[in-house]
Amino acid sequence: MLFETLFARVGEMWTITLAGGVIGVLFGFFAHRSRFCMRSAVIEFARGTREGKLTVWLFTFSTAVILTQALVLTGALDVSDARQLAMRGSVSGAAIGGALFGTGMILARGCASRLLVLAAQGNLRALLSGLVFAVTAQSALSGLLSPARAAISGWWTVEGGSARDLLVITGWGHAGGLAFGAVWLAAALFWAWRQRVRFWGWFGAIGVGVMVAVAWWATYLVSRAAFDLVIPVQSLSFTGPAADTLMLVLSPPGHALKFDIGLVPGVALGAFVSALAWRELKLEGFQGGQSMRRYIAGAVLMGFGGMLAGGCAVGAGVSGAAVFTVTSWVTLCTIWASATITHWVVDRAQERAAAQSAARAADASSSYASP
Repeated sequence: MLFETLFARVGEMWTITLAGGVIGVLFGFFAHRSRFCMRSAVIEFARGTREGKLTVWLFTFSTAVILTQALVLTGALDVSDARQLAMRGSVSGAAIGGALFGTGMILARGCASRLLVLAAQGNLRALLSGLVFAVTAQSALSGLLSPARAAISGWWTVEGGSARDLLVITGWGHAGGLAFGAVWLAAALFWAWRQRVRFWGWFGAIGVGVMVAVAWWATYLVSRAAFDLVIPVQSLSFTGPAADTLMLVLSPPGHALKFDIGLVPGVALGAFVSALAWRELKLEGFQGGQSMRRYIAGAVLMGFGGMLAGGCAVGAGVSGAAVFTVTSWVTLCTIWASATITHWVVDRAQERAAAQSAARAADASSSYASP
């Protein structure tokens, strides 16, 4: 077996870290090529336009659901021990954290994974926002913000096991979960044909979804084969991994390695390779103090909200949703709702103000030019 061979050569800790790195590289490459972004999908849906961004997100979402549920149905994957299902969850944390994350996602102009991908191609706004996001996530986990996170999480909890499993609660079973994903994949295929989504849009989005399912499968296989370490069954997420990577950089040498530690640099490398190959590397910075404040505020909200919810737009919105955990679906819905509201309240208001300012300037110019 591949993993047992790697265990003998590099050890269990390096094996799971390398697995995270390889999956991260492929995720970063496909995410960059497809322009996968939940924020863009939400904005397109809110505006009622048909630009293909929502379709890209649906390809990722449906692919992750179908492959994950197919692996469970065939017995190749067991997610019952995964944190999202086995442990006690917080509905209040999922709802409030998802709402904060959705607002922050709009303000920072990208979710956690999108910021990492953009930073890898030279976007300094995304780089700073990503660092603020990681610092805030670590603070919410074990620092100054952790008491607030713990208090909110305790307001409404749900037991682990079947109480967190929507497929058990609804009676759909894994076959129903597979059918649910197939419906959305069919919708994505139809819209991709109608909108003429480019090749890398749909193909790259499918690749992102495949990586979500592969991460579930790979960590499950390693967890079963490992003897010396307890390897958690998990998939892709970026709130906890961002905090872990930050602490790896700041801590003395000898910090324990794991899947998350390989994931974050892997995603950055994959996105960088894609940007380099397609000549899209470009340094970009802030255009003013107001813009910088907006990005930082968004990153803080995402960092706290993601840790409170137990997942980000990918961790809860795709990975957790693919195994149908109650809290992940609550997080996904509140991210979507709060992002939509924030877009209308903040972005559309700014657009209207800019349009009115431009109209007044045009009227003034016209009056000045008149005889």
